[in-house]
Amino acid sequence: MTAQTLLKDFPLDRRLDRHQALGLIDIADLEPLLAAAAQRRDAAHGDRVSYSRKVFIPLTQLCRDVCHYCTFAHPPRKGERAFLTRDEVLAIAEAGKRAGCKEALFTLGDKPELRYRIAREELEALGHKTTLSYLAEMADLVWRETGLLPHLNPGLLDDEDFRALRPVSISQGIMLETISERLCGKGKPHHGSPDKIPAARIDTMKRAGEHAVPFTSGILIGIGETREERIDSLLALRDLNDAHGHIQEIIVQNFRPKPGTLMHDVDAPTLDDHLWTIAVARLLFEPEMNIQAPPNLSPGALQQLVGAGINDWGGVSPVTPDHVNPEAPWPHLEELARATAGAGKLLTERLAIYPSHARHALKWVDQKMRTPLYNLIDADGWPRSDSWCPGRQDAPPAADAALVKPSIPARARFDIQAILDKAQDGALLGEAEIVRLFRARGNDFSAVCQAADELRRRVNGDVVSYVVTRNINYTNICYFKCQFCAFSKGKLSENLRGRPYDIGMDEVARRVSEAWDRGASEVCMQGGIHPSYTGQKYLDICEAVRGAVPQIHLHAFSPLEVSQGAQTLGLPVAEFLGRLQAAGLKSLPGTAAEILDDEVREHLCADKINTQQWLDVMRAAHGLGLRSTATIMFGHIDRYENWARHLMRVRDLQIETGGFTEFVPLPFVHMEAPIYLKGRSRPGPTFREAVLMHAVARLALNPHITNIQASWVKLGPEGVRHCLNAGVNDLGGTLMDESISRSAGASFGQEMTPQQMERMIVSAGRLPRLRNTLYGNAGAEIRERAFAAASAREAGAPVLQVGGVH
Repeated sequence: MTAQTLLKDFPLDRRLDRHQALGLIDIADLEPLLAAAAQRRDAAHGDRVSYSRKVFIPLTQLCRDVCHYCTFAHPPRKGERAFLTRDEVLAIAEAGKRAGCKEALFTLGDKPELRYRIAREELEALGHKTTLSYLAEMADLVWRETGLLPHLNPGLLDDEDFRALRPVSISQGIMLETISERLCGKGKPHHGSPDKIPAARIDTMKRAGEHAVPFTSGILIGIGETREERIDSLLALRDLNDAHGHIQEIIVQNFRPKPGTLMHDVDAPTLDDHLWTIAVARLLFEPEMNIQAPPNLSPGALQQLVGAGINDWGGVSPVTPDHVNPEAPWPHLEELARATAGAGKLLTERLAIYPSHARHALKWVDQKMRTPLYNLIDADGWPRSDSWCPGRQDAPPAADAALVKPSIPARARFDIQAILDKAQDGALLGEAEIVRLFRARGNDFSAVCQAADELRRRVNGDVVSYVVTRNINYTNICYFKCQFCAFSKGKLSENLRGRPYDIGMDEVARRVSEAWDRGASEVCMQGGIHPSYTGQKYLDICEAVRGAVPQIHLHAFSPLEVSQGAQTLGLPVAEFLGRLQAAGLKSLPGTAAEILDDEVREHLCADKINTQQWLDVMRAAHGLGLRSTATIMFGHIDRYENWARHLMRVRDLQIETGGFTEFVPLPFVHMEAPIYLKGRSRPGPTFREAVLMHAVARLALNPHITNIQASWVKLGPEGVRHCLNAGVNDLGGTLMDESISRSAGASFGQEMTPQQMERMIVSAGRLPRLRNTLYGNAGAEIRERAFAAASAREAGAPVLQVGGVH
């Protein structure tokens, strides 16, 4: 097979084997190779080329090695300290923080105390025996004082070293450079450098994988290795990653001769040689691997590097020079963005830990480092671009808000547009397609919102509905330990603010009667799972509601409560639901769903019903003619893949039963949630993600669920207004006494009057419609009573205003 034949339509699910790669060594025409590499890159990384905004901290430039091309390491110099002091380290880090850096790159020589007395003496004065011990202290100092995430390049490490450094670093790295032992021989570049022995470097990287450390490695080309040795070096790295999955990037770095070194007169590799190596690396690894080339080492050739298949520029510092290559200044970020755009790509900031590993922080990040990481990332592992959080009175970020409804129609990338066309036609989207929509940014984000809004207009017109309802949370005592819940109280729950309560049936009846007098057509009833409750308690609640106001719609009991009630009475779920229905239950709230993916539930709500049980309860309810809502509670430890699976499971059940009336995204409110306070979750979704959840739900559920609801309690009036331009046609209930979101820290109030609701809808350019629970029009009597009661209350004791704090 010729090289051209091999490269033509090379499949994404395959990687070059060694024989195939060797067949490319003498390829005469680079274009087919570069095109295949670029296509492979685009399939996984789209139009992004990433970089990390870093500050470079050269802790020590003493090293026991004597690499013949290196100017970073040098022997002790008279009047020059061997190590940066604590104050010097912190000063560099603080300068980086002021410049917007998020990464602190610690680079240092390898174990200089084994070679130089001055290193041992200074370490002793600093209170340490080893360089690595001092490094651990400085990394810890930097992230505690500045919040910068440390990335460490400490050289060869053993198991004890990894145990010491993992808790104070977000990622680590060591360049393999080459697998060739030949280059350690006399007269070769690694002669006299024990830390450059390939087997020792491979051993360190193997241990990094065993300790679940996100790791950077790569090769250095042009130091005397052959192309075959480059291929074997890359294959050695591939084998390590296949075993452990910890290598987050492969650097293809080009040697540059430096004055004052033994290799000052060795020619640098040609640009074509560099491009060949990048392209072969791309084809040797899976498409998702991050392939990097340092931009400061190839001035004037950045677009060609992108064309060869890279998707990352590495760390770029606006503050400090590249101490390893001081003769090669970093390109200014504006210059780098222009060059990247010239190659048809978008320069995108990442963290020192790549999104691929940040998305799985429970595996790859030490518990000590998770809180600072979670506070910085979105659900896909990319840096949050703003500080907006659900439930707080934050204004939506201007940049993303402007993209929701741009002044001119947005043009999406071809792959996004194909998915949007498919969704608008009512075809079923797969997981990968839904995930791709959640990853939309910039013009793609605008296009997704516009497509959802167009579909909403086609299905629902310009009418926005709402219902006058009262929430009655009959107890906050619960024996479940859901990690997101700040509402439940009791000996077995996560005991947070507020007192435990368990209201009696007389109080339930009183609140139902009051709700009816105030114009409510519905009472929504849920509560904690009290240790003494059985299914009879839920039957009693139904009777109390029906006895108080027979005509009010009882919307009550999540699948968790139904499941628990059935179990305590020893009844099948369907039979228990039938008894509830006979006692007055009219429909079910679709809560307790959280994320319908057990991969998340085992960490978020391990003792709760699982995904299949939730779906089975809803299937049984729909089979009896009971309608229900469906919800998703998102933005904590979940990923886009989990969101997609949730949407698909809700959609598939709807296709089967037709029982869901609406889909309700509920952004995670983090402020008082146990999982966040323990440093184990993100602070809710970003604004872009919150809007996208509504838009993507509209598209992915089309045409099976036609009502998409936004929560004003969690999003606030401004957030809701933007979601109305992204597929939303319903604003839920006026609520009266909402307490679950407030317990979690939300500050957008506990009630909105019908007048306030309609003013908000009209101000968004839509037509308000007062509905009942099942989306029929509310009767004239209901509307008259609701508006009159609200007006009377406003004339007396003012209703809590939206945005106020109770």
